[in-house]
Amino acid sequence: MRTTITLKTHAQTEMIDITRQVQQTIDDHRFQEGLCMLYVPHTTAAVTINENADPTVREDLLMVLNRIVPWKADYRHMEGNSPAHVKASLIGASALIQVEDGRLVLGTWQGVFFCEFDGPRTRKINVALVSVQ
Repeated sequence: MRTTITLKTHAQTEMIDITRQVQQTIDDHRFQEGLCMLYVPHTTAAVTINENADPTVREDLLMVLNRIVPWKADYRHMEGNSPAHVKASLIGASALIQVEDGRLVLGTWQGVFFCEFDGPRTRKINVALVSVQ
């Protein structure tokens, strides 16, 4: 089963908790056991799993990424968004999450985050639910 989650981002760089949307997709398809693969088909965005209890963790992650990949540097990419490409490559375009009894298998404090590095934009996250026996 494959579907797409669409979301609007609101800032140049931000991390959006999409855990509920992913779980809702699993619920909507009555998917019980297997794997949930998330894939971001954008070169300036990413997906990751991290703490969702304290929003300052997201702020810290973005602060560190902005420090190690500054917006102003001797980039050669003509479009002017090279830092977004680098950040997306560092975080990654996909995540694979186990599903048991119709629920994402995440740790107590974990959430799923869409990472915007060149916004604001309308973005898509491809979701594939795969049964494994």
